[in-house]
Amino acid sequence: MGEMILQVDHLSKSFGSHEVLRDIDFTVEKGDVTSIIGASGSGKSTLLRCINLLEVPTSGEILYHGENVAGRGVNAAAYRAHVGMVFQSFNLFNNMTVLENCCVGQRKVLKKSGEAAREHAMEYLEKVGMAPYINAKPRQISGGQKQRVAIARALAMDPEVLLFDEPTSALDPEMVGEVLSVMQTLAREGMTMLVVTHEMAFARDVSSQVVYMNQGVICEQGSPAGLFGNPQRQETKDFLSRFRKS
Repeated sequence: MGEMILQVDHLSKSFGSHEVLRDIDFTVEKGDVTSIIGASGSGKSTLLRCINLLEVPTSGEILYHGENVAGRGVNAAAYRAHVGMVFQSFNLFNNMTVLENCCVGQRKVLKKSGEAAREHAMEYLEKVGMAPYINAKPRQISGGQKQRVAIARALAMDPEVLLFDEPTSALDPEMVGEVLSVMQTLAREGMTMLVVTHEMAFARDVSSQVVYMNQGVICEQGSPAGLFGNPQRQETKDFLSRFRKS
């Protein structure tokens, strides 16, 4: 057993009478790359938003190093500095340059000086290949470049876990590869990641565990070899067969 970072325990989430998540259980250990797959509307993104406290779970617990962060009185901003998130739609500040986008959280949340924040941001902008664009505004760069900036911004907060909510789904096909390449590098370097994705090859080849969700529940979870090579549930087989044909 590795070091347990996150444990999701009997998590449920309803919007009014509509139950989106039901009795979700899984764990994330240090260095895990967990891919969450499933059809649109199966609750994957809502699960990620609950883990990052952007949605409040209706019931259940989210344990971060054994402490329930879904309870009252938790400092969500401080928690999110440890559990960062990369969004489908980038969520960059359009009135700020690439560099400013990567500095603002460090200064406001981590209370770093401007110089320290800039130095740290540059380290990660270089890592994702965006150092030449530090003075550009988001409207001046491509979708793939925006997402790489968003990843650099999240990394600059030195998170222990990075959550990715369908990070390639808003991108043109030719830009998907450049973002997946950055994510593969992070995985090789041991970054703990939780990735909601439609990229089945990434889930199969890069993950240490795969969670298949269907209609708000975890239908099946296990190693990529097991889940892709020998799925146990008929729903999983049906879902994966659609991707094998495409």
